[in-house]
This record gives sequence, C-alpha cells and structure tokens, in this order.
Amino acid sequence: MAGRAETAAPGGPVGTRRRLAWRARTRELRFAALLLIPSIIVVFGIVIYPILRTLYTSFYDVNSPFPGSYPFVGFDNYTQALGNPDFWSAVRRTAYFTVVSTGLELVLGLGIALLLAAPLKARWLFRSIVVLPWALPTIVNGALWRYIFNAQYGVLNAIFTQIGLQNHYHAWLNSQTFALHAVIFADVWKNTSLVAFLLLAGLTTIPRELYEAAKVDGVSAWHAFLRITLPMLKPAIVVVLVLRTIEAFKVFDIIYVMTRGGPANGTQSVALYTYQQAFSNELFGYGAALAYLIVVFIAAFAIVYMRAIRSEDTAMGW
Repeated sequence: MAGRAETAAPGGPVGTRRRLAWRARTRELRFAALLLIPSIIVVFGIVIYPILRTLYTSFYDVNSPFPGSYPFVGFDNYTQALGNPDFWSAVRRTAYFTVVSTGLELVLGLGIALLLAAPLKARWLFRSIVVLPWALPTIVNGALWRYIFNAQYGVLNAIFTQIGLQNHYHAWLNSQTFALHAVIFADVWKNTSLVAFLLLAGLTTIPRELYEAAKVDGVSAWHAFLRITLPMLKPAIVVVLVLRTIEAFKVFDIIYVMTRGGPANGTQSVALYTYQQAFSNELFGYGAALAYLIVVFIAAFAIVYMRAIRSEDTAMGW
C-alpha cells in the first residue's frame, strides 16, 4: 500500500509523467499560438477592422476621405437612406435582377446538369466546355458583352443587319429595359455553368437503383424526373438558391463594366448606388450606412434560406 501511495504521490513516477505531459502540451499550445498570430493579424486588418470602422463611420457625417473631426449624427444616415426613393428604386432593381437571374440560372443549370449526367460519349469534353464561361473573370465577361451590344461595332448589330432582321444599328444599352435585361443575360451566361456543376454534384448522389426500379414499373422519364430527381435534388437546389441569391443581390462589377448604372440609373443596383454615394459624392458616412443596410438584406435572405435548409433536412430525416 505504501509503495502505491508513493507511486501516485506528486513526487512519484506518475506525478512526474503528468508534469512532463503538461509541459509538453503547454509548449505545443504556445507554438500553435505563435503560428496563428500572423493569421489573426491579417484577418483583423483585412476583415474585422474594416467592418468595425465602417460601422463607426456610419454614425458620423463623414464627407471627406481625410482624417478629421466629423459631427456625430447617430442613426440619421440610416433614416436618410430608408427615406430616400432612389435607394428603394435601386433595391427594387436589384431584387428584380436577383429573382430573374437566379431563376433562369436554376432552370438552365438544371437542364445542363441533366445533359452532363447522361451517359454521352466524350462527356469530359462537354463538361470542359460548359465550365469555360464561369472560369472567365467577371470584368472580362462584362467587357465582352459590352462590346457585343455596342451601338457602332457590336457583333449583335452586325449579325441582325446581315440576316435582315434590322436595317440600321441600334444602341441597345441606351434603353433602360433592354440594358437591365442585357446585364441579366450576361450574368446568366456566366453563372449558369456554376449552377449546373453544383446540381450535377447533387445528381451523382441519387442512387441509380431508383431509376431502374421506376423503369421496371413502367414509369416514364418525365414522371421519374418529377418523383425521383426533383425530390432528391431539393437540398442541392436550396444550396444553389442560397449562394446565387446572395451573390446576385451584391451585383456590382458586371453592371459597372457594362452600363455604369445607366441609362438614367436604369441598371443601378444597390451596391452600385452605395459606391456612387460613398466614393463619387464623398458621402462616406451615408455610404457606410448603405453598406450595412445591404448586409441586413443579405442576412434576411440567409436566414430564410437556412430555415428552408433546416426544414428540408428534417423532412429528409437527416
């Protein structure tokens, strides 16, 4: 009994091993902390500090890019934005852009995903071709379609004139309605391939035995799509809706490159409106408030979709 007590005592072999293990664990934690310090500094400088600084700026009447003493206005910038009809016009245009572009990308992406999942020869070649629009940078994509719709040397005018659909060149991007839909078309052309590959990943998880059993039971391809493919693909569809809705509501670069928000603000998105107020008009406090309002809208979308995902997971028994 005395020997066991000595062994378990603080000065015994067991206590010594525990102290050595604790010291080794402490050294590992210190080394891990040292490795994390550069990442923490970068994240704080690039992400956390700008977020906090923007929030701070939104409560002041900052009208210059230079440091100085600016008056505190509280929530005046937010109330001014919410009471500004130009802001709500930009929100409506952005909502329309989001709904139409996301809906078209979902429908077209699903069709392309079904084709890519089919047992075709050289399927790898078709998949490589489909991914090309998404691999193109957004700025390049916007510049490409701006040249296509150009009023003087655009490809679209040249084709329509040569095949006799029109007698003279049209300034396509000078029409508010057409310019907005042209931007939507350019966004759909680029991002449909991303949607297609996300849905294709969902299609690969559906057991082939379900289709074989449906075929044996005499179920048509259309009814198999409605009863098997769509229900099993709902989680992937919800994920696509989450990603594309958030990205579409933040649209800025393709509109800036193609139309600069014109004509007559006909394609001005809420992100472009925020940029113009903050950097063109130098209303930095007002622009910071607008930026946080965009965050609120996106957070609302995210909450709705996350609830949809949770309810879908519950229905699937996950």
